[in-house]
Amino acid sequence: MPAAEGPLVVGVDSSTQSTKALVVDVATGAVVASGQAPHTVTSGAGRESDPEEWYGALRAALAQCGDAARRAAAISVGGQQHGLVTLDARGRPVRPALLWNDVRSAPQARRLVAELGGPEEWAERFGSVPGASFTVAKWAWLAEHEPDAVRATAAVRLPHDYLTGRLAGGPGTTDRGDASGTGWWASRTESYDEEVLGRVGLDPALLPRVVAPGDAAGAVPGNDPELPLPEGVLVAAGTGDNAAAALGLGLLPGTPVLSLGTSGTVYAVSRHRPADPNGVVAGFADARGDWLPLACTLNCTLAVDRIAALLGLDREAVEPGGTATLLPYLDGERTPDLPNASGLLTGLRHDTTGGQVLQAAYDGAVHALLGALDHVLDAEADPTEPLLLIGGGARGSAWQQTVRRLSGRAVRVPRARELVALGAAAQAAGLLTGEDPGAVARRWGTTEGPVLEAVERDEAALERISGVREGAGRLLEGA
Repeated sequence: MPAAEGPLVVGVDSSTQSTKALVVDVATGAVVASGQAPHTVTSGAGRESDPEEWYGALRAALAQCGDAARRAAAISVGGQQHGLVTLDARGRPVRPALLWNDVRSAPQARRLVAELGGPEEWAERFGSVPGASFTVAKWAWLAEHEPDAVRATAAVRLPHDYLTGRLAGGPGTTDRGDASGTGWWASRTESYDEEVLGRVGLDPALLPRVVAPGDAAGAVPGNDPELPLPEGVLVAAGTGDNAAAALGLGLLPGTPVLSLGTSGTVYAVSRHRPADPNGVVAGFADARGDWLPLACTLNCTLAVDRIAALLGLDREAVEPGGTATLLPYLDGERTPDLPNASGLLTGLRHDTTGGQVLQAAYDGAVHALLGALDHVLDAEADPTEPLLLIGGGARGSAWQQTVRRLSGRAVRVPRARELVALGAAAQAAGLLTGEDPGAVARRWGTTEGPVLEAVERDEAALERISGVREGAGRLLEGA
């Protein structure tokens, strides 16, 4: 374990598949200990997880950190966005959480958009046009399909809210970054919107207090003997996973990020409140007081790995050439908004190889993200700045080369791993020292890494994929 100058803080990444914990030296940014434990996620039409399992995974990950966790002075949680956690009067889950990639609430999202003034009104008031991923649509789905669960609910939380509450005790809290993905927190006023809450029958008293950037959610009370943290450890506000990764990168306005994980995202920090009535860009807040315009696809590394498995190929076994086009919408899609879509493969010939089909899957996933990038970046962004490539797929050669070829931009791959957890650690460090957490991350040098020079953009591939997407029509609507 690297020698620590201290003090130590803990950053947590509670993602769809697992919880990771890093113990980080505030002075140097060195990771002195780490741990990880898995989550269970249902398959099929719904995507659900037991929040109690998240907390068990957090305790297990912290236990793997050993004595370093027991010497920590502050902790923060970055969590998967949008998930709906319903708690009873004793603070226990009423039912498993509905996760961000559960698309059963697509009809409720469409109805809410229509009933409350259409996309323009939603974008102007909330910064986003809600889709199936947004928490407000999930609550509306629950009210329609499981009214008994709604009646039993005494508190509504997001995933990071739930874990922060388990750590800190006391009244529930959230932050503006994660709250901005609910569909009931209005970015225009930076407050909960009573009209929307009334429309979906959600009492605002069930919602958590929004903690301001830089403020604490509480402190560890020391009443859980299985939680390997000392009593009195400060608990930061926490935030959603993308806002945490932005903190972990110390992002300055205009720097583009492409994140390759279970989902794919493109985002950049902006000084200007976003409001896209087309619904491509979600107008999220960040965890510092600025904004984080973001576009997200449901299908990214997991979908491409599934295609590789179906072909019996290693994920790096791509081959150039051919005419195949593959839209890997295996779980429906969020960008473009096609919740009922399935994967589409076309353009096969006798000489098409498995490696070319696999490359087509990479191309289809990256095409969707790059198509949203121009909408994410505002006029002040520098088009020559390297694209920061992060997430689980960022170190894969096939992902790197696909992004270079289809973007025509230089690509920087930060050496720092686990940027969500690092961002949470930077937030905890800022709470402890009074520093700006973005400045903490920049001091830690989290974006340092090799730059892959720009290559000529593959316009023919981009046009072919766009043509298939536009021509597929009702087939992709799931009709």
